[in-house]
Amino acid sequence: MPAYQRILLKLSGEALMGDDAYGINRATIVRMVQEIKAVTDLGVQVAVVIGGGNIFRGVAGGSVGMDRATADYMGMLATVMNSLALADTMRQEGITARVMSAIGIDQVVEPYVRPKALQYLEEGKVVVFAAGTGNPFFTTDTAAALRGAEMGAEVVLKATKVDGVYSADPKKDPSATLYARISFDEAIAKNLQVMDATAFALCRDQKLPIKVFSIVKPGALQRVVRGEDEGTLVHV
Repeated sequence: MPAYQRILLKLSGEALMGDDAYGINRATIVRMVQEIKAVTDLGVQVAVVIGGGNIFRGVAGGSVGMDRATADYMGMLATVMNSLALADTMRQEGITARVMSAIGIDQVVEPYVRPKALQYLEEGKVVVFAAGTGNPFFTTDTAAALRGAEMGAEVVLKATKVDGVYSADPKKDPSATLYARISFDEAIAKNLQVMDATAFALCRDQKLPIKVFSIVKPGALQRVVRGEDEGTLVHV
């Protein structure tokens, strides 16, 4: 029995690279989609926000000297490309997905309309939200918090390459400990970088918990959704 009925899954663009230097690794995206399918098979409604860092990052070396807003719009287009790849892989794995973009590209994907997105979720379709919030200066973390709140998700699941929130960087500090649960206030006091500040504040204000877990670990997403001991829960 799943612990959540509706989730917002935040995937980084980098997560799609696998061991490649950039772009989308085919085996990696198929494995991720299979993890998502295992959750939809439980009857859980799934919305996804994906980043674009594997294709273009607004603060990367290629954008040095570029206007920040222009770079961010390029980043949004990168998330549309990732969203299309994700939705097509879902189709091949037998999942019905809909991509909704915060910026208008009507020939490619449909625009984000909240009632339509809610309808898709209720019909059991996976909704992939592309182009972040549609505004420069806001990250896809903030888009995840915003769409999670708009969709009435019970939790934002932040998929990372580490298996939760640690007291310090586990790569640099071998004594770093993994938190099973931590409050928003405690995470702020300890300056733990769970999400960017805007996204984190939005989740806290909306009393929307965040679960940080490793997407690299097989079956971790399913264990999180079942309410098992996996990752770190950031709560009010």
